[in-house]
Amino acid sequence: MIPADEQVVTVAPKRQRSGRGARREQRSHGSQGLGRPYILRNIPTYDILSEENLVRIEHTADRILAEIGIEFRDDPVSLDHWKRAGADVEGQLVRFEPGLLKEVLKTAPSTFTQHARNPERSVVIGGKSVVFSPAYGSPFVMDLDRGRRYGTIEDFRNFIKLAQSSPCLHHSGGTICEPVDVPVNKRHLDMVYSHIRYSDRPFMGSVTAESRAEESIEMARLVFGEDFVDENCVILGNVNVNSPLVWDATMTTALRAYARANQAAVVVPFILGGAMGPVTNAGAIAQSLAETMAGCALTQLERPGAPVIFGNFLSSMSLRSGSPTFGTPEPAIGSMVIGQLARRLGLPLRCSGSFTTSKLPDAQAMNESTMSMLAAVHCGANFILHSAGFLDGLLSMSYEKFVMDADFCGALHTYLDGVTIDDNQLALDAFREVGPGSHFFGCAHTMANYETAFWDSGVADNEPFEKWEAAGSTDAAFRANRKWKQMLADYEAPPLDEGIDEALLDYIARKKAGSEDAWY
Repeated sequence: MIPADEQVVTVAPKRQRSGRGARREQRSHGSQGLGRPYILRNIPTYDILSEENLVRIEHTADRILAEIGIEFRDDPVSLDHWKRAGADVEGQLVRFEPGLLKEVLKTAPSTFTQHARNPERSVVIGGKSVVFSPAYGSPFVMDLDRGRRYGTIEDFRNFIKLAQSSPCLHHSGGTICEPVDVPVNKRHLDMVYSHIRYSDRPFMGSVTAESRAEESIEMARLVFGEDFVDENCVILGNVNVNSPLVWDATMTTALRAYARANQAAVVVPFILGGAMGPVTNAGAIAQSLAETMAGCALTQLERPGAPVIFGNFLSSMSLRSGSPTFGTPEPAIGSMVIGQLARRLGLPLRCSGSFTTSKLPDAQAMNESTMSMLAAVHCGANFILHSAGFLDGLLSMSYEKFVMDADFCGALHTYLDGVTIDDNQLALDAFREVGPGSHFFGCAHTMANYETAFWDSGVADNEPFEKWEAAGSTDAAFRANRKWKQMLADYEAPPLDEGIDEALLDYIARKKAGSEDAWY
């Protein structure tokens, strides 16, 4: 374990915020309160397909499942589960009669709570709740000072600290970046510990091997207690289908490890249109539905009633070059349909995120991310992984993009709040005071509401051109660079019980001592 005091980035010294700065900070976190544990949406989802067309997609998914089937490779326990459930198993190929998976999924909860070690940070996943979580899985990190490079445990901890310091994010995430300076077979221990030590929000564990999933869960038991974990969700595991139509043992054994411990698997096919799925949106959606239902149902065969999240990751590609593209309109509108299908199954939804193929935190990055994030909030996603930091087609985690995305998440808090209708909001007294032809700038209603009336970005520059020019003509990426450094300087670790910390460090030391380092 690398000591925490050796993993500090060089940043500006702390400074106290002025009253005006503090008010600006509060406005940038949303008008309805500072640091909500999650959002309760106050606007409806956007349903784009008719009943007839939804049934056609479901029927196509049923035909894929019954006529083509899905392979479950190298996991005899999963195959035994399917045999007992009544599926047709031939070798590793499993075919499902229409209706079988829906019947199995009836035991899955439509809503559940993921508990945080700070109870005030616990999140509800499902229903009208929306939870923003950082991006996940990048091997590289980027910033304007040092460019693109492999991620380290220092970077990993920095991003946890930035997430903890971002009131408009709700979750600590999982593999925010790959810490390649730690052995492959041991880095999950340091990653889970870092989430626990540097954040008091909910977090995700490892899925790269069944043993690593189990060790992640065991660390959660040291924090919450064995009985509590057996009865409550405290950790998530994000598992991916090997599209098209293959579930491999690495994922199914990890998925089952989370399910039998009563912890939530996030079941996600990654369908790159034209490569791992058809180029047509409807076909990719039908494939996604089939693959995801099978994974979600497997959790219920392992442990009926275990929480599970219906996940989705539609993406497109450049058919000229074969390169993946992210934040494009076809997957975004496809997310709307996925939302309808997940609600028909009664399952919580993970969908979309701040997707982009841009290599810099620039206009392309934010255009594509906005397209994808708006699709996520309108389709009814409950858990939005990749809410902050996604760059370079998810190959790079960007410090500046993280700050810019977290800022946009603040705007989405206000957007999802909708429009409140009450006497204060209707402002009739203000009309009486101002009358025709005057202005509202100094009236009593404005003075009573101005501090919380509008969301105020912590990154945007809204000053007159001359003032912006005199201050250095900076762009949003430059301002975000300055902001993440100040956030790390201001960061304070949440308290952690010394006994729990000692137990975690002892567990990690014993596990690391039990095997040689492996770097691949």
